[in-house]
Amino acid sequence: MARISGVDLPRRKRVEIALTYIYGIGRSTSNTILSKLNIDPDTKTDDLTESQINSIRKVIDNENKVEGELRSDVAMNIKRLMDLGCYRGLRHRKSLPVHGQRTSTNARTRKGPRRTAVKKKGGAKKT
Repeated sequence: MARISGVDLPRRKRVEIALTYIYGIGRSTSNTILSKLNIDPDTKTDDLTESQINSIRKVIDNENKVEGELRSDVAMNIKRLMDLGCYRGLRHRKSLPVHGQRTSTNARTRKGPRRTAVKKKGGAKKT
């Protein structure tokens, strides 16, 4: 099993797809890495040699921000927006959609499950 950037690549998958399991690498990035190293994207991860795995590891470490480093960068960018108090930062702080989506009906992913309104029991008032 190939381990790159702290992620175990899945077995019996094409290398092109398996590299996308690493946070920060998508299809286009994985294709550019493989074309740079002259590795066929259709090869399975089980069929990779140690030298190919090491070369992929080197290219990813030298040229891409991935996993923990990228996650911390994204978190710091969001924290910076929140500290500035700009519109996007306020939307992050209130857990509302950031990119202009409507909130009256949708946005359940961002807002969480619906909270039902609690009705007060109406009874006779004592004087």
